[in-house]
Amino acid sequence: MKIKIIALGKIKEKFLKDGIDEFLKRLSPYTSLEIAELTPIEIKDENLVEKVLNQEGEKILAHIKPDSFVITLEIEGKQLTSEEFAQKIKDITNSGISELIFVIGSSYGISKNVSKRANFKLSLSKMTFLHQFARLLLVEQIYRGFKILNNETYHK
Repeated sequence: MKIKIIALGKIKEKFLKDGIDEFLKRLSPYTSLEIAELTPIEIKDENLVEKVLNQEGEKILAHIKPDSFVITLEIEGKQLTSEEFAQKIKDITNSGISELIFVIGSSYGISKNVSKRANFKLSLSKMTFLHQFARLLLVEQIYRGFKILNNETYHK
């Protein structure tokens, strides 16, 4: 199964880039993981947030195939333990899905259309994280999930 992360914005901080790159390297024996960075639209007027989210949503949806399994990162999403997250990946893999897509929105979130497209809504925490941190946490949890599924040491 191929995994893709669609994220709005670029990672600017070197330490975050280094962390993400390290986990991408560690993941290579288990799966193919691609990150698609989309340019967020600058919001100059708070009254235009929904309009901009919809425009960003169209850009996101253009990168999603009809048969892909989509997990959005949302505040209202379901929180899972690392073991439950690993099981979710296993269940998706076993269902015959060929592509798993995670979506990380901008600092304003994601559009309703993208949220509706989601097959599963995930919350990393009740806390709010910068979307750049969320990307590092997500890649680490995907790696941790594969270690759990392969009964390999790391996750404890």
